[in-house]
Amino acid sequence: MFIFWIILAIVAIIAVWLALAYNSFISLITRTKEAWADIDVQLKRRYDLIPNLLETVKGYAAHESAVFEKVTEARAKALSAEGPAAKGQAENELSGALKSVFAVAEAYPQLRAVESFNSLQTELSDTENKIQAARRFYNGNVRDLNIKIESFPSNIIANLFKFEKKEFFELEAGSAEREPVQIKF
Repeated sequence: MFIFWIILAIVAIIAVWLALAYNSFISLITRTKEAWADIDVQLKRRYDLIPNLLETVKGYAAHESAVFEKVTEARAKALSAEGPAAKGQAENELSGALKSVFAVAEAYPQLRAVESFNSLQTELSDTENKIQAARRFYNGNVRDLNIKIESFPSNIIANLFKFEKKEFFELEAGSAEREPVQIKF
């Protein structure tokens, strides 16, 4: 009878451990999805600011159409990108294109004096900072999830329930995401 209770206690301990481990995976996955949604919200805010910025600059530099087309194409590509790797690549291209718009703006002193341009520039800079913070939060959650998936004994639960590692949202070194666009007037 004593052996029965020992076996029952061991089974109960294993069942409790399985439930706790499974629930901790669900928690990490949910936090990771929430963090990705935060990035998505900030990226959409950025995408919404870009047409207004282009229209403001076009009013002063209409002959710079190649620059505007490049930004528009990069924005469309970024909007349609799916997943962290594709989004990261598209965001790098968009950041590069935005740098060329700000370079054009530097050539027009009257544009730099326009309140709407300055306001858009400030909002874009603020959005870049929020994207950066959201990316750090997302990558921290991805790191925690991936460590748990690879660590023993939680990797047993991960394999049993087919939990998969997530991709980090990485940007190339020197991109505008890593170094927010800085315009000096």
